[in-house]
Parts: sequence; C-alpha cells; structure tokens
Amino acid sequence: MTDVGRTCWTEAELLADTPGLEPLVVGGRRCHGGFDADGRYRSPRTLGRVPAIRAWQAAHRRDFGTELLDVPPETWPPPYPNLTQSRYLLEEGVRAPIITTLTRIGTVEGFGAMIRAVAVPDRQRFFAEPIAGTALEHLDRGLFEAHARDEAGWGERAGHREMWFAVRDAAFENPPSEDETAEMLRRMGIGSGGPAPDLQAPVRQVQESRRFEDLDLGLEMMIQRMIDILLIEISAHHIFAWAEALLSDTDLVAGDGEPARVVGYIRQDEEPHVEYLRTALTEMRDRTFLTDSGGRRPGTEVIGTLWEHGLARSLGDRRRLQQRAALAEVEHALEGHPRRRDILVRFHALADDGPPGGAGRPEAAGPDGEASR
Repeated sequence: MTDVGRTCWTEAELLADTPGLEPLVVGGRRCHGGFDADGRYRSPRTLGRVPAIRAWQAAHRRDFGTELLDVPPETWPPPYPNLTQSRYLLEEGVRAPIITTLTRIGTVEGFGAMIRAVAVPDRQRFFAEPIAGTALEHLDRGLFEAHARDEAGWGERAGHREMWFAVRDAAFENPPSEDETAEMLRRMGIGSGGPAPDLQAPVRQVQESRRFEDLDLGLEMMIQRMIDILLIEISAHHIFAWAEALLSDTDLVAGDGEPARVVGYIRQDEEPHVEYLRTALTEMRDRTFLTDSGGRRPGTEVIGTLWEHGLARSLGDRRRLQQRAALAEVEHALEGHPRRRDILVRFHALADDGPPGGAGRPEAAGPDGEASR
C-alpha cells in the first residue's frame, strides 16, 4: 500500500488507519487516532494518505519543476486575545472568554465536514492537461472524505469537534451547559445550537464574489473553499501554539497538562489537510483551465487571483470580525465586575496592536468607570 512514488490510490486506501494502535480516549470518549508500540501518537486515516500526498508532491516537482503554494505562518499576527492577555484574564479569575474561544474553535472544526459538499465530479473536463495520478484527481476519492471525518468524527470515534470540547472541559472542569454554549456561540455569530448551517450560503457568496464568469460556478466555489480552508489551517499555527502554551500551565488550568497534549494531537492531524490542499491547488495553478465558452485561462491567473482574494479576506475582514467578537466576550464576562475598568485597561495594554477597531480603548472609559461602546 505504501509503495514509494505510487500516485494512484483507492478511496479505501486513503481512508485506512494504521492497524494495532492503542486507542486514544479523551474525557471518557473514544477518539480517532491512537498510539503505536513506541507510545507515539498516530493520526487517523494516514496509512495511505501521507505517502500518497508525498508521492503527488514529488511527481509535481519532477513534471512541472515548480514548488508548492505556501504562506509562512508568520504572515498572520498572533491570535486575539494573545497568550499574555489570556493568562492575565485567567489570573484575574475571568475564565469565560477562554472557554468561549475553545468552544468556538471546536464548533468551527465540526463545520469542516461541509467540505464534502463542494466536490465537483469529472474534473478532467476543466483542464487541458491530464490530471491522472494527482491529488486533484483524488479529491472526491478519499481526500475530502478523510478531511471531513477528521474534523467532525466518524461513527463512534470522536473527531476534532469533540476533542476540542474535551480539552475545554478538562482544563476548566465545569463545562458550560448546552444552553450556555448555544448562547455564547450566538453572541459570536456562530449558528451552532440554533438553525442548521445554510448549505446554500457558500453558493450565494461565490456568486456575489465571482472572479471568472467564464469558469464553471461549482469549480470556482470548490477552489475558493479549498483556499479558505487552507488559509485557516495555516493561520491556525498560532492558535495551536496559544492553546498548547496556555493549557499546559497547571497554575492556571486543570487537567495536569493533558489538555495541551490533546491539542498537540489535533495539530498533528491537521498536517495532511495543509499538504493535500496546497498540493491540489498547486496542480491546478500549473495547468490550463478550459472555460465554458471553449477558451483557455492559465492556472496561474485563476489560482493566483482567487488566492490573493482569499488571503486578503483572511487577513482583513475575517480577522477584524473575530477580534471584535472576542473583545465583546471579554466585556460581556466583566459586566458587573467591581474591577471592570482596571482589568480592561490592563488587558488592552497587553495587546500586540491595541484594541480591535478602537473598541473598548481605556481612554474611552466614562466617568462611572464603564468603557464606552
């Protein structure tokens, strides 16, 4: 199954687990992945997937002579609140914003299963060059499905959604109820606990922001979604570092370091997601797109344009919205607190670049000590 250089794989092979692993159990729940005889954690569904990705990458470099799409994690600033701010909140006994952040991360991870919905069949019809033996060919032959199962779980085995919730519950011991979880997510603009996600929303978003009217709509939507997910995965480098550092501090959180270790397992699981997405996007970048009208567009134009659009959203509006939502949670947690103003002043002073959008700046505090909104 793991022949070096092999580029054609079945879906079953790409979904296969390493046999004989000791189960990973977190918070009493059987999770995916497990431990080998040497005690090393092995991510789920990587027995064939990892060597397949390596083979596709090597074949592309050999056949096209180009390197893979990449964005260094340093492109993104640290998360908000940053590690120092988060530690300060916990030192002051203000735990709710951190609990909310972990809940949001787990909920968004669960939405990752929606990647199944964007697969476009018979992709060869969109490219002048053959796509046989590529990651692009295998997107709906195991790659999207493995990604979806990693994020949302499969069968009796929990995925990243439940693993993040288990991390939260172990670190803070008194997890929020379902009603409290639904309310905090509602405040942050996430629909969990309310109506089901609108599956047509991505279609409408792509229609409103199309860059190539002469390309198949489904294809452009798939590419945009792949780029968005890849950029989220890369930017999550800082989230993992933040969570592992914060949750390993046994003076601030419970769990004897286990929550941080579980975050490390999730981080390892995400590595194949980054690699297959940037591989397939690179394969498209270096090919020629066939348009609906019978014309041609260079892949560098299509992928380059959509990539820059996605990167601008990730570093711009999306980040600003997340920052404002996170700050609102801090302010919500401090409502009625006798030291609200002093804590906010110190909290903002510890930020990397000041409060998002100027909201909640200490100088905006009113005469009664309440920060203006």
